[in-house]
Amino acid sequence: MNNLKTTLEKYAQILVDYSTKVQKGDLVLIRAESAQCQPLVKEIYKLVLERGANPVVRCSIEGLAEDFIKYAGDEQLNFIDPMTKLEYEKVDKYISIGAPFNVKNMARADAKKMAKRSAATRALSTVMLNRAAKGELSWVIADYPTQALAQEAKMSLDDYTDFIINSCYLDLDNPIEKWQEIGREQDRLVNLMNGGKKLHITGEKTDITFSVEGRKWVSCSGLNNFPDGEIFTSPVEDSAQGEIYFDFPAIYRGNESHKIWLKLEDGKVVDAKAEKGEDFLLSMLDMDAGSRFVGEIAIGTNERVKDVTGNILFDEKIGGSIHMALGASYPETGGKNESGLHWDIIKNMKENSRIFLDDKLIYENGKFVI
Repeated sequence: MNNLKTTLEKYAQILVDYSTKVQKGDLVLIRAESAQCQPLVKEIYKLVLERGANPVVRCSIEGLAEDFIKYAGDEQLNFIDPMTKLEYEKVDKYISIGAPFNVKNMARADAKKMAKRSAATRALSTVMLNRAAKGELSWVIADYPTQALAQEAKMSLDDYTDFIINSCYLDLDNPIEKWQEIGREQDRLVNLMNGGKKLHITGEKTDITFSVEGRKWVSCSGLNNFPDGEIFTSPVEDSAQGEIYFDFPAIYRGNESHKIWLKLEDGKVVDAKAEKGEDFLLSMLDMDAGSRFVGEIAIGTNERVKDVTGNILFDEKIGGSIHMALGASYPETGGKNESGLHWDIIKNMKENSRIFLDDKLIYENGKFVI
C-alpha cells in the first residue's frame, strides 16, 4: 500500500506541478471518467489545494454516454449545456483522468448520432485548443489502470499497472527530471525540423507527401498527454498527396477498423479501405466537411511503449511508429482544419520505412538519423 501511495503521489505531482504547472489562485477542473480513479483524483485534489489553487471535481457515471446517444433526439444531440461551456471558457487548468469500466460500451452506438454529437461539441474543443495556443489554459489527459483497460491490452490488472508505471517513468525516484530530459532531446529534433517544407513518408503500401511549410513542430513530453513521447505538426490542409497504410488496429470510441489504407489527393481522402470496420471508417470520414483532411502527422518516441494496448493514449506514443490524425488540427502548429473528428491512426515504422524532410533522410526503420 505504501508503494502504491508513493507511486500515486508521484503521478499526481507530475500532473499538477509539471504538466499543468498549477499556481496559487488557479481554477483547476479535475475530470474523472469514473469513481475507479478515486485514489489518484484524491492525490491530485490534495496537491492542488497545497498549491493554493481552487480544485473542482467532476466525476462521470458509467453508461450515461451510451444512454445519451441511444435516447437523445436531434435537438438534444446539438445542445451544449451552458455550464460545461463556461468551464471550457473559464478554467485555468484542466486535468482529465480516464478510468473506464467498459471500453466497448459505445461499440454499437449509432454512428450517425455520434457524428452529429461530435460536430455539436466541436466548438468546445476549439475553445480549449485556442485558449491553450494563447497560453490561457493548460490541460493534460492521463489514465488510471482498470480491469477494462487491462483486458483490452490482454494483460492482468497487475501487469497493466506495471505497464503504466513503466511507460510514465513512475518507477524512477524523480520522473519529472526524466521527462525534462526527454523534452530537451525532442526540442533538438523539432528545432531541426522547423523550417522544413516537405515531408515524405515511405513504407509498406505507403508513399505520401505533405507540405509542412510555415507549420510548427511541437515536442510532446508530458505536458498534454501522460504518458507522452511524440513530436507532431499539422500539415498544410490541401497538401497531402499519395497513399498510406496503417497496420496497427485503429480504435475510436469503442469501434475498431483494422488495416486501413487511404489515398489522398490535394489533402483530402478520396479512397479508403479497411479489412475490418470499413463501414465505421467511412462513416467517420463523412462526419463533416473537415473529417477527410489530415489534422496531424506525428512520430512516436516512447521506447517504453512497445506493443499495441488498444488505448490510443499509449499506442500513439509507441517508439518506432507514426500516427496520422484525420480531422481537427492544432492551432498551436498553425493548423486550420476544423472538424468534430480527431482520430489518430497508427503505423509501424520499424521495417522498410523512411521519412524524408526536404528530400533529406531523417528517419529510418523506427529511428531518427539526425
